[in-house]
Formats: sequence, C-alpha cells, structure tokens
Amino acid sequence: MAERGRGLCPECGSAALVEDSHYAQQQLVCAACGCVLAEGLLTTTYTDEQHLREVAYSQSTGQKEQLSRCMQRGIRRVQDLCKVLQLPSVFEETAVGYFQRALQHPAFHLVSLEKKELLGGCCVFVTCRQHSWPLTMGTICSLLYAKQELFAGVYLSVQKELGISVPALSLADLVKTHLSSFLLFRRAEDVPAPFVEDEERVVARTLQVVELASETWLVTGRHPVPIVTAAAFLSWQSLRPAARLACSLARFCELAGIPLPPPACLRLRELHEILLRMAAQLAWLRVFRLDKRTVVKHLGDLLQHRLVLLKNTFSLQDAEEPHGEAQGEGSAGSPPAAGPGQEEGCPLEGKRQRDSSRRPLLPPCLIHPRKRLRTAALSESDAALTGDEPILDSEIEQYLRGPQELRAFRKAKAWQ
Repeated sequence: MAERGRGLCPECGSAALVEDSHYAQQQLVCAACGCVLAEGLLTTTYTDEQHLREVAYSQSTGQKEQLSRCMQRGIRRVQDLCKVLQLPSVFEETAVGYFQRALQHPAFHLVSLEKKELLGGCCVFVTCRQHSWPLTMGTICSLLYAKQELFAGVYLSVQKELGISVPALSLADLVKTHLSSFLLFRRAEDVPAPFVEDEERVVARTLQVVELASETWLVTGRHPVPIVTAAAFLSWQSLRPAARLACSLARFCELAGIPLPPPACLRLRELHEILLRMAAQLAWLRVFRLDKRTVVKHLGDLLQHRLVLLKNTFSLQDAEEPHGEAQGEGSAGSPPAAGPGQEEGCPLEGKRQRDSSRRPLLPPCLIHPRKRLRTAALSESDAALTGDEPILDSEIEQYLRGPQELRAFRKAKAWQ
C-alpha cells in the first residue's frame, strides 16, 4: 500500500492516509482508524486529487468526449442508410440529430434491441417526410429487414416522444416513388421486349387512375400501395393491350420485381367494375361486349371523359327519390295511355330503366357489407319468458350433481 501524506481523516484527524487496491479498485483508507475516504472515484485533474474533491462521471469531460458504443453504431447505421438512399448531406445531419435525441430520451432506454435498431430508420424516414422527399415505409423496412408493424409502432413513438410534426405524403409522390422501383422500365434481360414501357407514360396514366379511384371511394381508409399497384397494372396494360392483356397481375409484379400485396386483386376487381359502368355510358362503346379484360383497351377514353361519365354513371341518393314517387303515382291509378313517345320505341321507358340502374356513389363497405351472423328467432314459449317465473323443485334438483350436495340439501331442509 502506498502512503499519502496529503489531507486528514475526517473521523480521527490522522494524516496517515494510504491507497489500497482492493479487487482492482482504488480506495483511500485511513491507516489509524480504517475509515474509507474514497472508493473508485473518477477525477479530472491532479489538483482535484490533492484536495480530495469527488467528481462524478456525468460531470466530467469523459462523457462528452466519448460516445457510447450503441450511439456510435446507431450513427453509422443512419449514415449508411442515407448513403444507400442517396440523400443530401443536410438530410444526414438532421437524421443523426434526431437519432441522438431519441437514444438519449428516457422512453427509449428500456426498449428491446430490435426496436433500438429501428430508431435510425425512423429518424431517416421522418427527415425525408419533413423535406417532402418521396420515400415509403416499405422501402425503409426492406432495407432494414424489419416488419412494417413493428416499424410503424417505433415511428409513432418517435413522433410522440420527440414532439416532431411530420407532413403526410401526397398520393402523387407515393405513385412516383413506388413506380420508380419497377424493373419493367429498364432494359433487363429477363424482361420481354413487349413488356418494357416508358416510365413517364405509365406514371402519368397511373396518376389519372388513382385520381379516379379516389373519386369513387376506393382509396379512403385503405392502404395506398395495393391501389397504386392495381392502377399501375391497368395503365401498363392499356398502353399496349395487344401484347399485355394475357399477363396477370401476379406475373406483372414478378416482372416488376415487387411483392404482390394481397389486397391488390380486390382493388383491381373494384376498378374493373367502375370502368365497366363508365364504359356503358359512352355511345361508341355500347356496340361492344366489354368485359374486365377488354375494357382496358378504352382506358384512355374513359379517363379523358372521367368527370362526365362519373356524373352520368352514379346518381345521388336524393335524385332517386323523385323517380320512386313518380312510379308510385303511376301504379296507383289506371295505366297511362300510350303517348307519342311510346309509339316510337318507348324512349322514355328506356331512360327510366337507365336511371333505375344507377346507384349512389358510396364506399364499397356500404355497397358490399360484410355478412353478419343472425341469431335464430325465439320461439313463442321462449319469447314469453320474463325471468320472474317461480323455480320448481324439479329444476333445483337437476343442478344437484353429487351425493354430498344431496345430503347437504336434505340436512338444510330438515331445519325448515
């Protein structure tokens, strides 16, 4: 033990202070009374050691000079992610700043390691959204090999705890970002030549189809990626229908190099229904027998006259009531006499049939509601029960299962 002559013991006043290495931990001990004056303390300067002033690690310069391993590893992950996405240097600095704030926040101290690894991706995603940089959550999750549900939970926690306001990504930016990753727009060896298409033409027509879907309640309350995928498939088919009508949606996603979202088939069916009803309003298309495959050939004409066709195809719910009242008045009395219009092929009757075929423009959840289980109708005897009927002794005995309960019941009955 090394003896130190500086300072006095606060207990006995002795100057015999020695340094003792106990289990590789420095201790300052009084040789006279055995009092431990200091144990494993960090100091900054030699002057502090002379005056025995304790300096905590949080107050020293060591914490500010050296970052933790978790912080360093997370910062490198954020920087690598920004380089892969080819983001500007300003985005990288902002994302690193958000990550340092998030990692130092008490709400993220006790989270799992998997969630801590997603913090960097969430900070990059927040930065891109704030700068209106088109980036989807699916792209970040594919780069981090993370589940979208877990990433979404961490992303919402970062927004809440750090108080960050993130603007919503517009649907047009989402279409451009999603379609930019399609392999069909590049000259690849595994993509047939008739299937390669110009990206700008597909993006322009896909935006029109997505606007049509938004006006017909197909986008509201739903995930946008399946809608965009189905709209891109229809747009791609309509540009060269002769060579692409035989291609299915699954084959299209396989050639594009993207996973097929499960709801995309349902969104495609709903778009086909809308297009078929719109095509029935065009005079030059009524002579054709259009189905869900051949209606794609006339997608350009349908999108060009979209507003007029939607107005003629779908009627408001209030506009159907006068037709019903007029039909009721006609059926109450005697049948009306044949007018000049009916003698010429009944054009008024045909117009009424077209008006009756219209339906109000409602969300699909109201047009095709989910089937609910219906309870069986009660019989007359069950419906007459009110719950106040007296309980018979025979009904009481059927609930007594064992001999012990029977004996207890007889014993209790004897005292009555």
